[in-house]
Order: sequence, then structure tokens, then C-alpha cells
Amino acid sequence: MQTSAGLDELDRLLVTALQAAPRADWRRIGRALDVDASTAARRWARLTEAGLAWLSCHPAAGPGLAPVVAFIEIDCAPALLRDVAARVAGDPHVFTVEHVTGSRDLLVTAAFSDQAGLARYLGFRLGALEGVRATRSQIATALHVEGSHWRLDRLPEHRRTLLRDPAPADRAPAGSPVRGPDPADLALFTALSEDCRLPAAQLAERTGLSPTTVRRRLARMQAERALVFRCEVARFLSGWPVSVTLWCAAPPGDVPAVSAQLAGMRETRLCASLSGPHNLMVAVWLRSIEDIRTFETRLAARFPELLVADRAIALWPLKLGGHILDPHGRHVRAVPVALWEDAEAAAAEEALLAPFREGGVAGAPA
Repeated sequence: MQTSAGLDELDRLLVTALQAAPRADWRRIGRALDVDASTAARRWARLTEAGLAWLSCHPAAGPGLAPVVAFIEIDCAPALLRDVAARVAGDPHVFTVEHVTGSRDLLVTAAFSDQAGLARYLGFRLGALEGVRATRSQIATALHVEGSHWRLDRLPEHRRTLLRDPAPADRAPAGSPVRGPDPADLALFTALSEDCRLPAAQLAERTGLSPTTVRRRLARMQAERALVFRCEVARFLSGWPVSVTLWCAAPPGDVPAVSAQLAGMRETRLCASLSGPHNLMVAVWLRSIEDIRTFETRLAARFPELLVADRAIALWPLKLGGHILDPHGRHVRAVPVALWEDAEAAAAEEALLAPFREGGVAGAPA
């Protein structure tokens, strides 16, 4: 049964199964979908070869890796907008780049090791790009939900049960310390970002670790929730082709309750608390442009204390979760996630600081 052009019902359920269990073997996926393993694998190969669906893995932002997640708005010279977007999308610490409507040209989500890294990126990377006219940034003070939790379709409980790992990794107790990644962890991150379904033996070949070490480290990182697996689908085939970002303001005391409910809504892809006057950002996927008004009407009825202050519709999702997309949202290639390091920016920052270290700045008041 065709449910949307290019994706039939089995395709949609296959994507949803891989969203729930991205590293499950094809036999387990096949059992959950009531097809044989070869059919599931063949279907997935067809979708990925056409760029209609893809899997990815990236490290979770948080203690020890990238505690600062920033949303950056970029104003561009019109003739250079696509050039700026392409160059920013190539930065490995940038998760998302969207060309959007409204009072900014590009909306970027990026992660940094600290606030100084964000300042360095804004001043010495974006500030030096030809075509960038202005930037504005907000820091996420909390990420309530992000895109890896969104599901294309709904799987019945008996199907979800068949997807569960018979020997899942133990979860780290709430509040337990999470150590930062070491070089071996980072090598695994890189290999998984290229193909998150690689078996332990192939991951071992790519990283130089033993298969036993790979299995142990994967179990630990999954237990610590240090890995984020994502299965995405080209948005124009998803049934949810319109992506809208809303900047909202809520009374500070109401933010926990409001954000918890927003995070659970079917349309919500991302919900984050922000450092600025608009203290909530919500990114949603909708059925149509007309649904924007309907969705905001529902928000007003459900959250009368919430003010929608601004909105932007995505025109081209150039990068999503570390993957480059074409204007229709089809997968082009992956950009493995890594923290930003730039020798030129570091040198420019050092040159700026040098006069202060030498005892003063020429022309400064005594």
C-alpha cells in the first residue's frame, strides 16, 4: 500500500524499526516486520542508494565532550548565501544548517567544548567568511528532546518487543559521572559515523582495537548514553514535509512543565531552553504550510502562558545531524562529527591577546 510517493508501508515501518533499533541485525528487523531478513536488507539498500533514508551516529553533547550547544543565526549577502552555507556545512562540529525564511538567512546548530570555543568560531571563522554580514547566537541551557527521538511511523507493541536486544547494555544509574571520551572512543565515533551498523569485527579493523574491546566500549558508551544513533528519511517523502522553527517565551517557572509537554508532541523534532529572552526553541515537522496556523492555535489553547515570538520555515535543509542533503532533502554524504579546531583562528586569537600579555594596548587610557 502506498502511503507517500516513493515509500510504501513496509518502507515506512522499516525506517521506523531502524529508528528504534539501529544496530539490530536483519533477522531481528525482519521478524519485527514479518518479512525475511534478505527482504529487509534489500529494501534498506534501495532506500539508502537513492538517498531516501540513512543511518548515522554521533557523540552526545554533554560533559566531557561538547557541553555547549549553540543555535547561530547568520545574515548573508544574497549573492553569496549558498557559498556561505556550503562552507559552514563542511564544519565537522556543525550538526544542522538550514536556509530559512524570516529575519535570518541561515540557522545553524553547532557544538563546542566551551563558551570560548563558540566565541572563537563566531569571531574568527564566521566573522572571516566572505558573505557573512552578521551573526546572532543563543546557547541551549537544556536540550529537552532532539531529532533521534522522532519516529516516522508507529510500531505496535508486539513489533517493538521483537526489536529489543535480548541482552541490552545496562544503563548507567541516573546521576552517575560520565567520563569524557579517550582516543579509542573517538576512533569508534568516527567509524560509526561512517556506518553505524558495522559489526564489531569490522569496527575493530577500522580502529585497530580488538573485537572484544570494541564490544566492551560500545556497551559502555551505550550505557552512558554517550552515543546518539539516528535514522532519517528524506523529508519530502516522510508525510511531514514542512519544517518550522519557533522561538517562544514562557514564564521561567513554567518552562519545565511546558517543555516536557512540547517534547512529547508528535510533531516535535527538537525542544531546547535558550539563554536569551525567547527562552524556548521548538522545531517541528508539519503536514503542510497551512498547518502552521493550526499548530500554533493548538499551542495557544494548550499553553496559554506561551508566547510564539518568531518563526522560520526551512527552505533547504542543507545539513541534518551531520549529513549533507540536496535541496529536496535527499542524502548526499556524511561529515563525521568532531569538535572544531582551527590553527588560523587560534593564531588570530593569540595575536589579539599578545598586546595585553605585553602590558597594555596602544592608545588605551592609562
